Amino acid sequence: MSKKLLNRHTLNLLPDSVTIPDYDRNTIRAGIVHLGIGAFHRAHQAWYTEQLLVEGASEWGIIAASLRSPAVRDQLAPQDYLYSVAEKSNAGEKVRVIGCVQHVYVAPENPGALLEAMTDGEIRIVSLTITEKGYCHDPASGTLNLQHPDIQHDLANPQSPKSALGFIVYALQARMDKGLPGFTLLSCDNLPANGKLLQRVLFEFAEQVDPDLASWIKVNTRCPSTMIDRIVPATTDTDREALENMLGLRDNAAVVAEPFSQWVIEDNFLRGRPDWDRAGATFVEDVEPYELIKLRLLNGCHSLLAYSGYLAGFETIADVMAEPAFAALAQHFLATEAGTAVEAPRGFDLEKYRQQLLERFSNRALRHRTWQIAMDGSQKIPQRWLGTLRHQLANGGPIDLLSFALACWIRYVSAVDDAGNTIEVSDPLAADLKALCDRHADDTSELTAAFLQFSAVFGADLRQSERLHSALSGWLTRLKQHGVLTCVRTQFEKSPA
Repeated sequence: MSKKLLNRHTLNLLPDSVTIPDYDRNTIRAGIVHLGIGAFHRAHQAWYTEQLLVEGASEWGIIAASLRSPAVRDQLAPQDYLYSVAEKSNAGEKVRVIGCVQHVYVAPENPGALLEAMTDGEIRIVSLTITEKGYCHDPASGTLNLQHPDIQHDLANPQSPKSALGFIVYALQARMDKGLPGFTLLSCDNLPANGKLLQRVLFEFAEQVDPDLASWIKVNTRCPSTMIDRIVPATTDTDREALENMLGLRDNAAVVAEPFSQWVIEDNFLRGRPDWDRAGATFVEDVEPYELIKLRLLNGCHSLLAYSGYLAGFETIADVMAEPAFAALAQHFLATEAGTAVEAPRGFDLEKYRQQLLERFSNRALRHRTWQIAMDGSQKIPQRWLGTLRHQLANGGPIDLLSFALACWIRYVSAVDDAGNTIEVSDPLAADLKALCDRHADDTSELTAAFLQFSAVFGADLRQSERLHSALSGWLTRLKQHGVLTCVRTQFEKSPA
C-alpha cells in the first residue's frame, strides 16, 4: 500500500490516464458556499463546476460546509481539498481529480466562521445537498416544522445555528444589516419543486425571526428549482484500496459514481450564475416535468428495488437486477404505474430513458447497497411513490405495484427481514413506525389502516381510499405468508426481463 497521500505536491505523480486540475488553484475566487458536502455534491455539482474552472471561470470556486460531522473535512484538509471521482461501469473506470473545493467548514465547531463566510459579498450562490430531512419540514404538507428541535434551537440561538435554514436566514440578516445584496439559494436535493419548498420554509423561518427580514429576503433571494441525477453509492474501504492501487496515491476522500449524470436547472438567478450548461447541465424555464420523471421513475423504482430486494436478502441493486423476476418487476413498474404518471417534455425520449434506467440499475461496478437507498424512507416516500399513487387513484389507473412497494416498506420498518434477521432501520421516524408494526402485527387490515392514518407520511387523503386499503392489506398478507422473493417470482417469473 502506498504511503503517499493525494495532495497538491503529489498530483504530478498520478498516471497520465487520470484527469487533473490544470489551472492555477491560487487564482480561484469563491462564489459559491455549499451546505452539506457529502459524496453526491462532490460527484455532481462540484464535478460540473470543475469543468468550468478548467475553462477559466475563476470566480466560481466552492467553500463547503458540513453541518454535522467533521469526517469529510478531515479527509479533504490533508489533501489540500483535492479528491477524485471514479466513474465506474461494466465497461471500465475513468478517474478525474477535482480541485474546485477551496475549504470545508464544520458548522458545529465554529458556526460563526461559516456565517461570516456566507456573509462575504463575493458569494452569489448558496447551494444545498442536505437530504430531505435537512429541510426540517413536514413531508406530507411541505410546511416548516416549528417543533423541530433544530428549528427551536436556531430561533433561540441566532449566533450558533444548527440547521441549514438557520445559517441561511442569519447570514441573510447580516448581509441586510451590512447593506450587501442577497444570494441565490440552489437546492440540489431529491424533492419535488425543491426550490419552492426551500423558499417556503425559508420565509416561514424568517417570519419567526423578523417580519421585516422576511420581506427583505423575498426581494433579495432567488430559489430556482433543480433536478439532479447521478447514482453515487457510499465509498467503501474496498473502493479506496482499489483506487490506491490504480493511482499509486491514497485518496481518503474519493467518490465513486456512475458515468451518467444529469442536472436540469430553472434559470432564475439573482446575481449571475456559472455556465454549467457548458459542462452538460440544462437550463430551463420549468423543471417540473423533468423532476417528476426522475422522482417517479428513477427514484420510485430505486426505492421499490431497495426495500423488496433488501427483504429478499440482496445486498446491492445490481444483485437485485440479476434476479430475472426483479428485473421484470422493475421493467413493469417503469412502463405502467410510474411511466403513465408522467408527461415527457418536448424532445424527451421516455422509452429510451426507461431503458437507460434498467441498464444503470444493472451496473455491477457500482455496488449501490439496498440498505443505503432504503434510508430515511419516511422522508422520501411522499415524493417517490405517493404522488404517483394519487395520480393513479384519481385516474383509475393501476396501483398494484405501488401497493406492493408500500407493503415492502412497512415490512422493512418492522425491523425484521424475510429471513428473520434484525434490520438496522435508519429513519427519523423509525421508532414510531416500528411501534405501529408491533401494535398491529397480528392483523394486516388494522396494520394497513394504522399506516394510512399516519399523516406525517400519508397526509389525510389516502386513508379514505378503500381500493388502496384493499390492495395494501392484500400484499401485506401475502408477504407475511410467503416472503418477497416468492411473491415476486410468482408474479413475474414468466415475464420478460
